[in-house]
Amino acid sequence: MPIKIQSDLPVKEILEKENIFVMDEKRAVHQDIRPIQILILNLMPLKEETELQLLRSLSNTPLQVDVSFMMVSSHTSKNTATSHLNKFYQTFEDVKGHKYDGMIITGAPVEQMEFEEVDYWEEMKKIMEWTKTNVTSTIYLCWAAQAGLYYHYGLRKRQMDHKVFGLFNHKVQNRKIPLVRGFDDVFLAPHSRHTEVPADDIHNCKELTVLAESEEAGVFLAMAKEGRQIFVMGHPEYDRVTLDGEYKRDLGKGLPIDMPKGYYPGDNADNKPQLLWRSHANNLYTNWLNYYVYQMTPYDLEGTPFSSGNQENC
Repeated sequence: MPIKIQSDLPVKEILEKENIFVMDEKRAVHQDIRPIQILILNLMPLKEETELQLLRSLSNTPLQVDVSFMMVSSHTSKNTATSHLNKFYQTFEDVKGHKYDGMIITGAPVEQMEFEEVDYWEEMKKIMEWTKTNVTSTIYLCWAAQAGLYYHYGLRKRQMDHKVFGLFNHKVQNRKIPLVRGFDDVFLAPHSRHTEVPADDIHNCKELTVLAESEEAGVFLAMAKEGRQIFVMGHPEYDRVTLDGEYKRDLGKGLPIDMPKGYYPGDNADNKPQLLWRSHANNLYTNWLNYYVYQMTPYDLEGTPFSSGNQENC
């Protein structure tokens, strides 16, 4: 089944060329089903690139998914055209009166700053609090996962002595939980970050269940509230060349950067990277949409049983 997006969203043409089933608004209005309502808070600088990555992952499901994009209003994006933002993005003020089946909050290139130093942190806190009462299940990616663990559970991040950068093996934990259904015992996923929430802190928080972990990269996947909050520490949505672009960008700027681990065949940056994580990334989003979004929400979203919204501390 398709993902539903605005008819003139620029990445629509790319998705169609990849044989991804995309439905525009005109066709969707004639279907007598309720699509799953998904809101994406896109904090990444290159927003169209992130749109494409996430829409690819959300397309591999028999469900019809209606995707909306949101931006923070307390930060001015310098890497995406204002015309694109004005046309395709909403702000928290626009959406706060609505309820959503699911939400994805992306990473952001602010991880080396303290959360309180980020210019949109106060807005982020309002949004994260709002998800408790207006969203059935929320996925937090990379920096957003660290932000969510800090805001909801008081877990602090720490600076690492080197950047976790590349492809890393992860072992599945708690295999009976539906979010990792169909995963291999060991799977690859990309990471690109300078900070982490210590694995011991996550394991010691009784509210959190760890579902996948790496000996080198730490916890990759954890959940709370029976799947109403899902924390993904890496970037399963990355495409084949995203790490390549980050590596060569930093090299071009003269920044200290190691070659992404396990990424280039023969550890030669002239070789085309192999795409070794897409199937598990798609499986993650498909399981999320099916078991924690579609199966948990009634036909009428207004009847969704949301939690009281009390903040937890570990």
